Amino acid sequence: MSSVLLEVKNAIAFITLNRPEKYNSFNREMALLLQEILDNCEADKNIRAIYITGAGKAFCAGQDLAEVVDPNGPGMNKILSEHYNPIIKRIRNINKPIIAAINGVAAGAGANIALSCDVVIAAANASFIQAFSKIGLIPDSGGTFFLPRLIGFQKASALMMLGDKVTAEEALQMGMIYKVFADDIFKTESEKIAAILAQLPTKALAYIKHALNQSAQHNLEQQLLLEDDYQQKAAITKDYKEGVAAFLEKRLPKFIGE
Repeated sequence: MSSVLLEVKNAIAFITLNRPEKYNSFNREMALLLQEILDNCEADKNIRAIYITGAGKAFCAGQDLAEVVDPNGPGMNKILSEHYNPIIKRIRNINKPIIAAINGVAAGAGANIALSCDVVIAAANASFIQAFSKIGLIPDSGGTFFLPRLIGFQKASALMMLGDKVTAEEALQMGMIYKVFADDIFKTESEKIAAILAQLPTKALAYIKHALNQSAQHNLEQQLLLEDDYQQKAAITKDYKEGVAAFLEKRLPKFIGE
């Protein structure tokens, strides 16, 4: 069985991390396969949203430590430079919305991969753990970038140093994630959000994503110029014309992602 599963339906790519016996922790095969699948999703014009979840009880427990200590393994440098950093860059640069559907524990790199996605939805039994300090490491996979921007410097610092377990409801309250659903309706409700995103104007969503990416480095003047540029590009899309026409005609728009 593949360590990463892909199913495409209704313009959504459903990606499932699939090492349930290891709580979907990453090894090299799984990391490289996820990158390949993300590249294929980016290239496929029929895909307009990406939904990532985990098989079994966990979303992702981070790195498989057995691979780290294996003398014949890839080593820490390759694990970061060839596994996690490329995954994070792909997630942030793909011109399609990516939903992280957190079905269980998201720990270490698994938590930070989740937080790098555009929309993060959790089941009530899910949890998030910055587990790195427990084994003498620092947060990677963009954790020191995303988490303080989501919840603030002081809270992020404490969670990273203490390695506290954060429940889904706590994550919601501190602004770490978008929504929490009861376990029995989580799959249905999270897929509904993916379906909505897949029917929205895909190019406009991509411009939103890239504008947010750059907002962390820009001052106000630079960001206003960037907004101007992206708005001009959005205004010549077919979906913009359809959105305006639908508004004036008092009907629902039918966006095609172009």
